[in-house]
Amino acid sequence: MKKSFFAVAFLCLFFNDTSAQFLQVGFKGGVNFSNFGDGKIEGVAFKNISSYHFGLITELKLLENFAIQPELLYSSQGSELKGLGEEFTNELGYITLPVLIKFYVVSNKLSIEAGPQAAVLISEKNVVNFEDAKTFELGFASGLSYKITKNIFVSGRYIAGLTDAKKDREIKNSVIQLSVGFLF
Repeated sequence: MKKSFFAVAFLCLFFNDTSAQFLQVGFKGGVNFSNFGDGKIEGVAFKNISSYHFGLITELKLLENFAIQPELLYSSQGSELKGLGEEFTNELGYITLPVLIKFYVVSNKLSIEAGPQAAVLISEKNVVNFEDAKTFELGFASGLSYKITKNIFVSGRYIAGLTDAKKDREIKNSVIQLSVGFLF
C-alpha cells in the first residue's frame, strides 16, 4: 500500500514538473491603439482610438526555443472618423483567436512571435451608418514578448487586418497592442 502511494505521488510530481515546463496557461490584458488602416471613404479622415483587450493565453513549448501560443481574447478596436461635417467614433468589439509561433532569442526571456488571427464581431458601439461591419475578420499578428519572471511577461504586438472590417468598404483594422500577463 505504501509503495503504491509513493509511486502515485512520484508520478504526480513528475507529471506536474514536466507539464509546467511544456505547457503554461494564464491571462493577459492591456491597451489597444487602433485605426481603420488605409481606409478609403471619400471626404473622411481616420484617427486612432485607444481601447483595451483581455483574455486567456496558453503557451505550448515544443522545443527549447520554440513554442506555439494560442490565445482567446476580447479586443475592442476601431477608429475615429472625421469629415462630412461631423466626427464619429466607431468602436468594434471582437472575440479574437490569435495562434502565434514563438521563437525565443535570448535565454528563454525575449521571444519573437507571429501568426494568423481570426476575429468574430460581437458588439459595435457608436455605430456609423456608412455600412454595417462584417462579423468575421482575418488578420496577421507579429510582435515581441519578454518574460520578466518565469510567470510575468510584457508584450507588444501589431495586428494587420487582412480582410475588410466593413461590408462594401475598403476598411481594414490596424491595431497596436501593449500587454502585461501572468502564466501559471
